[in-house]
Amino acid sequence: MAHLCALVGLIGILTLTGGAASAQTPPTPTEFAAYRGLHAAAAKGTVDGIEQLLQQGADPNARDSNGRTPLHVAAFQGHGAAAQALIAAGSDPALLDNQRYDAVTIAAVRDDVPTLEAMLTSGASARLITSIYDGTALIAAAHLGHDGVVRELIRAGAPLDHVNNLGWTALIEAVILGDGGPRHTGTVRALVEAGADPKIPDRNGMTPLQHAEARGYARITSILSQSGR
Repeated sequence: MAHLCALVGLIGILTLTGGAASAQTPPTPTEFAAYRGLHAAAAKGTVDGIEQLLQQGADPNARDSNGRTPLHVAAFQGHGAAAQALIAAGSDPALLDNQRYDAVTIAAVRDDVPTLEAMLTSGASARLITSIYDGTALIAAAHLGHDGVVRELIRAGAPLDHVNNLGWTALIEAVILGDGGPRHTGTVRALVEAGADPKIPDRNGMTPLQHAEARGYARITSILSQSGR
């Protein structure tokens, strides 16, 4: 019972705060106003300005006070073309900001498929371990029910069965932090169809199926029951 109470408490905290999403720190209006050089160009999404600054020797991996590179800023603003230009010029998409997020996870949490695609096709990875939860972009997107993002990350080779430091996989997060609605259902379906293992339990030994049954998520229960694993 103590384990169950602790789990319920943790889920409540993560649900109210947005979990992984809440730990992300986009630039504030004050920071935007203070940006100069590549950070300013990335914030505006001006590809010509980015390319001109890079030709003049600007550092594509420069950091602001929160450890954000121009690529992080472009991801926060949803500027896919700017992100592509930065990566092409040497911006490292594996760099993490002070909250330990990469640009791919930032786009995933924003539910920004176009920017995500732009970065993935430019060489960014869907396999990085990010955030204070030692998670992945896929886990963050599954938690939020961003089913389109989940499919893009799966296509890009995101690790399906990674377990974060809470003891949760993407499938578990899609169930216990989801609402059982169409997008979380679509997320579970995409993960199962891609080969995610529905038998991996949480630290209390409960599987995604057991969590879905306990919550009365009939459609998700059906998907997990028919997964054949």
